Amino acid sequence: MDFVQRSREVFDQEICELQKVSASIGNEINDVVELIFNSKGKVVVTGIGKTGLIGRKIAASLASTGTLSIFMNSTDALHGDLGMVRKEDIVIAISNSGSSQEIMNILPPLRKIGTTIVAMTGNAESPLGKEADYVLNVGVTKEVCPLGLAPTTSTTATLVMGDALTVCLMNRRNFKIENYAMYHPGGALGRRLLTRVEDLMSCEIPIVRESDSFKDVIYVISDRRKGMTMVINNENKLTGIITDGDIRRAIQKYDDVLDKRAIDFMTKGFKKVAKNAQINDALEMMTASKITSLAVCEPKDNTEIVGLITIHDIIDFNK
Repeated sequence: MDFVQRSREVFDQEICELQKVSASIGNEINDVVELIFNSKGKVVVTGIGKTGLIGRKIAASLASTGTLSIFMNSTDALHGDLGMVRKEDIVIAISNSGSSQEIMNILPPLRKIGTTIVAMTGNAESPLGKEADYVLNVGVTKEVCPLGLAPTTSTTATLVMGDALTVCLMNRRNFKIENYAMYHPGGALGRRLLTRVEDLMSCEIPIVRESDSFKDVIYVISDRRKGMTMVINNENKLTGIITDGDIRRAIQKYDDVLDKRAIDFMTKGFKKVAKNAQINDALEMMTASKITSLAVCEPKDNTEIVGLITIHDIIDFNK
């Protein structure tokens, strides 16, 4: 058997089924999004077996994107974990058949608690579908499993429906990158998102005067180890910048480069970034402009330069 081709067939079949599930989505998703958004309680995702594993992922995705959410194994719920559920909560019960005994057994106590039930099932007419207040239909025609038994396509559809719900709630909450960073402070991504330019910038800014010689400029750049220097005029106002690139271009352009002054080969004007900007913003500016350093200014006064950040500062930080 050609397993390359077989693998592609699995992808194609699952994609085809996902397209069918997508086409069947109606206003029920709007209702569930608004229900969760306006809820004063938490979302409790429940399931067993492989759908339970998918449920754990859905609960984790919701929790990390601004929706208070936990996972509750349906079997454990019958042995005390129902104590996690309150009347104001919303329970998302996952069962492809909609008739899993463990799920059905927790529905009566959930009704006594008074919680709202959302079914994520492949059969809207199942006992779970009929008992639920809302139904998100993830029904597929068949499993991609060659025996038609192992949960494969159905769990993929459930996972994607969970992703759709998560993304819709992110949009509804206007969930931004700053919010994401707050919930992910431990990893490299969160550290990068939470770090501001002022955290990495150098307050010691290399400076030369417009009248300084080529040799003096090279000395300052080499001595300060920033790969650049700012340039000021006789009134002590910043008028330009000289980088390693400017030095190389000057050497190529002028035969008498040693006779040149800073004003002759500096770049007039310079790119600036606010000190409270994220370092990702600074990196994007450098990349887009094909430069290696930025002057750092006060947020409300971009004429006051308070520091300097280089691409090496960011690279070293990301290591």
